[in-house]
Amino acid sequence: MTDAHPTAASHEPVLLAEVLACCEALLEQPGPRLWVDATGGRGGHSAALLDRLAAADRLLVLDRDPEAVAYLRSRFGGDPRVVVHHARFSEMARVLAASGAQQAQFILADLGVSSPQLDCAERGFSFLRDGPLDMRMDPGRGMSAAEWLAGAEVGEIAQVLRDYGEEREARRIARAIVAARATTPLTRTSQLADLVTGLLPRARAQAIHPATRTFQAIRMHINDELGEIRAFLPAAMDCLAPGGRLAVISFHSLEDRWIKRFFRADALQPDPDLPLRATEIPESPWFALGRAIRASAAEIAHNPRARSALLRVAQKRGGPHRAS
Repeated sequence: MTDAHPTAASHEPVLLAEVLACCEALLEQPGPRLWVDATGGRGGHSAALLDRLAAADRLLVLDRDPEAVAYLRSRFGGDPRVVVHHARFSEMARVLAASGAQQAQFILADLGVSSPQLDCAERGFSFLRDGPLDMRMDPGRGMSAAEWLAGAEVGEIAQVLRDYGEEREARRIARAIVAARATTPLTRTSQLADLVTGLLPRARAQAIHPATRTFQAIRMHINDELGEIRAFLPAAMDCLAPGGRLAVISFHSLEDRWIKRFFRADALQPDPDLPLRATEIPESPWFALGRAIRASAAEIAHNPRARSALLRVAQKRGGPHRAS
């Protein structure tokens, strides 16, 4: 699909049943409730959450993509329970404070690029479609991928490819980018994809497209995706009411490792070398609910995007505890 204004049908929410299952215990708590979809996209998760909320409840929906925001406002404009904000999910605390909202009982974040963004060539996310080399989730803010590649040094490009794409040939690709731009600016996705494809060994191309890691790394850098996650997680816990839950869906190991460590509250644990009894170790302010959840084989067969999705859920202490 190449429509610049995709419908909800062009994007299926991943792990939907699993997300809804982790909300069930929260519905037993007295209302009115405030739930947050911090990455609204095309509203698939939001619509399902709304089906479970009462008339007095509210759903706050955020997205940094102005096209997504326009679609969300059109889709949910007739529902007085929904408020849609054009904001990054790391800005959620500010949005809640500005709206005078109380603490939330449930917060959801579905990370990464959405199917409509990938399917629209003009957004520049996909190496499979020729378009402007942009990659910004909010085209009105920040530097495009083409602008960054036009001025970044070899070392900077290589570090981004290594850190965010885990690309073994990072320096080789970085050198080729700098050499190529000296004669022809890299302004199209097809230029970058062809450059990387021509460099990498054929064996690599048999597993995944050879440009996959390069495009992922540059996209994550341009949108500061890991920085967003690092800012969002503690802010989200602060915004939760006691007993509230935070659910995060990630799509690759860099994101998931960070989320897993945060949910374990590693940074809040005392030095293991301190001579403390078990009863003297302070209880962490939140705890993970079970292990990471993957999509079922049936969902993956229906929606291949779900193949790499991982759902982790944490609960803030201080309220009713249910393990379900």
